[in-house]
Amino acid sequence: MPTAGQRVPYSVAARELLRNTLLDAACHELEERHWADITMADIAVAAGVSRQTLYKEFGSREEFAQVLVLREAESFLDAVEQAVNQHLDNPPKALGAAFELFLTAAAENPLLRAVVLEEGAEELLALLTTHGKPLVERAADRLNQVIVAGWPTIRRRDAELLSDVLVRLAISYAALPSGPASQTAASVTSLLEPYVVKLAAGLG
Repeated sequence: MPTAGQRVPYSVAARELLRNTLLDAACHELEERHWADITMADIAVAAGVSRQTLYKEFGSREEFAQVLVLREAESFLDAVEQAVNQHLDNPPKALGAAFELFLTAAAENPLLRAVVLEEGAEELLALLTTHGKPLVERAADRLNQVIVAGWPTIRRRDAELLSDVLVRLAISYAALPSGPASQTAASVTSLLEPYVVKLAAGLG
């Protein structure tokens, strides 16, 4: 990624714009239709490009879906990082705020709604579950960085374990909600609060 002051090459900027346009088009289509009913040709038309351009950029429908899931996850993680940073003086509150924000955003996101509510969305569901390793690893790594930066006293191996558990819990609850986001966040916080407080105090 270019540093401050560096100019992004045109080819890089153009490709990024193309990819985001295609991914945005898919999200827009998901607001109106089921994922199983949306073809790659539909996405290309919605984005204003040829189907060949879409396939040249992503290779396959499966690859496209995976990139779409990972991009949406990044936006969730950005919001989670902000929620955590607002409560660095209260680790349990940071946990609850981040968990509730994630679940609320997931419930409102067209892609996650498709996974949870639609029949025929097994392809997307697999990217969160059985084929979800890239997503879990990326999300856990981001969350681990947030935890280590926010609470330097936490040992890295403890931060890595906590990050992995929280990501898997969040994905599970997002894919199969058990109640309101606030209620779920409160339950998870109540369960993990002693452990989180202990780690933040450097007593892990």
